[in-house]
Amino acid sequence: MTEPTITIVPDADQVALRTAELITQTAIQAIQERGRFTLVLSGGSTPEKAYAILAEPRFADRIDWPRWELFFGDERFVPHDDPRSNAAMADRTLLSHVPIPPRNVHPIPTHLGTAQECAEAWQAQLRTQFPSLPQFDLVLLGLGDDGHTASLFPGKPALWEQSAWAVGSTPGVLPPPVDRVTLTFPVLNAARHAVFLVTGEKKADVVHKLLRQNPPISEAPAIGVQPATGTLTWLLDTAAAAKL
Repeated sequence: MTEPTITIVPDADQVALRTAELITQTAIQAIQERGRFTLVLSGGSTPEKAYAILAEPRFADRIDWPRWELFFGDERFVPHDDPRSNAAMADRTLLSHVPIPPRNVHPIPTHLGTAQECAEAWQAQLRTQFPSLPQFDLVLLGLGDDGHTASLFPGKPALWEQSAWAVGSTPGVLPPPVDRVTLTFPVLNAARHAVFLVTGEKKADVVHKLLRQNPPISEAPAIGVQPATGTLTWLLDTAAAAKL
């Protein structure tokens, strides 16, 4: 098991600020070492705050935007202009405010007949850019009350996928009840750095379960994020970490 780094800060605003700082520093290092920065975005309220901070001049002016390549960890099977879309949220909070070239943003297709068809089309797109399993520089991850991450839900077949990079996923028990498209564990675990962003007292039980009890992946899928050679960070506020 990958030994995670656990960082606890006072509140959700500080988690968002630390996230923006982590993204910026990781980007600077990646560009210095490899000429570009590959970031996998997450949905959720905490990433949303972090993206808005990144768009502020104190961060945006330090960033070499043309060398960024943006991807998504998962997406709801809705049009990209739907309020529930992760792509729409990223565009609203970050992309429409910074000079990142549109060709460097790679949303998950959602225009085909089924979520699985979209997953297959997305994987085909990824394979044109990556000759082998993508090794993203930084993957942002959320955590559901049920222990899911990305759109990898308890008890679903996607948890045991070993060959596909992306799959269609039926929704778990949490709203909104729409199908999803998600990266699979082989891709998440190839990341150079994966970070969970978790806030709020409602997450305290599942954080304790994941970090102290080592539950089976079928019950708490987030336990399956174990980067093979990269690093794993849990960035928590005090409410989410209350039971550690």
